Amino acid sequence: MKAYQLLAPGRAGLTDVDVPSPGPGEVLLRVAGCGVCHSDLHLLHASGLPYPMTLGHEPAGTVAELGAGVHGWEVGQGALAYIVWGCGMCRRCAEGAENACERFPRGLVPGPGLGYPGAMAEYMVAPARSLVPLDGLDPVEAAPLADAGLTPYHAIDRCRALLTPAATAVVIGMGGLGHLAVQILRAVTGSRIVAVDVDPARLAAAEGYGADETVLSDEDAAGRVLELTKGVGADVVLDFVGSGPTLSLAARVLSSYGCLTVVGLAGGTLAFPAASPPQGLPWGAAVTKPYAGTRRDLHEVLALARQGRIRARVQRRPLAAATSVLAELEAGTIEGRAVLTP
Repeated sequence: MKAYQLLAPGRAGLTDVDVPSPGPGEVLLRVAGCGVCHSDLHLLHASGLPYPMTLGHEPAGTVAELGAGVHGWEVGQGALAYIVWGCGMCRRCAEGAENACERFPRGLVPGPGLGYPGAMAEYMVAPARSLVPLDGLDPVEAAPLADAGLTPYHAIDRCRALLTPAATAVVIGMGGLGHLAVQILRAVTGSRIVAVDVDPARLAAAEGYGADETVLSDEDAAGRVLELTKGVGADVVLDFVGSGPTLSLAARVLSSYGCLTVVGLAGGTLAFPAASPPQGLPWGAAVTKPYAGTRRDLHEVLALARQGRIRARVQRRPLAAATSVLAELEAGTIEGRAVLTP
């Protein structure tokens, strides 16, 4: 079968590999679609990975074969794969929070395309417990929900107590995750939503996703957000970029006792002075750095999709175009989420 693999730091390509066989407790998934994420770019430029490694951590498709001991799944059934595969035995995994599996203390938990063979391929193997039924959702349309839906949902859920109808939530970055974050906020909270981006076209799209206000990310952005909130600031700021400028902006517009959630991986650093200067974090501020989400979160994300309350903006592209799609993603020209179809 064809698979798009990392071959060395900075080098990836389409290769021929054997179709994998599911072991005990595993399922062979025929991939229908796999979303392409900025995390794939980070992996492409990283080192020390298990080369060759098939990329792709947003897998959706149909069950092709059951491994020994697998029950509850049928061949031909549609499924989406959870993106973190913990030990299944520790306290966190027992809660469904494999994203915090204690076998990987203080580190990232691996998953498909994130240490294990991923879904930029015709087939992939996954633990049966890591699959969630699609129940009628189109697998190509649903594939981005494995990360671009799950991660913002989890980030929002961690701040849910602050997201009252009287609150303001600022979403920085209207890319693959940000455009779903706006939809999720609209679906599960009554808070006012302010979308921030450098691209006026993306801000116009954000209004269609449910944003109440939009702010162009420039040198005046902080002032405009503070003006919208009468100087109080935002109760929750979700940064889906994670660069130095966006983290600085987030700190400047956060309210006292607000929550800054950093999701983006652009390599920025957030200053954390003990005092509270005008440009720093306000008193009582909380900063959180969530990773992926829980299996329960994933079920809830798919429920929102089935209800028609969230939908990823998908660009369907053939698997053979993976290299060009990654280049477009790095150039910032992908709107929503590109999904590779084998």
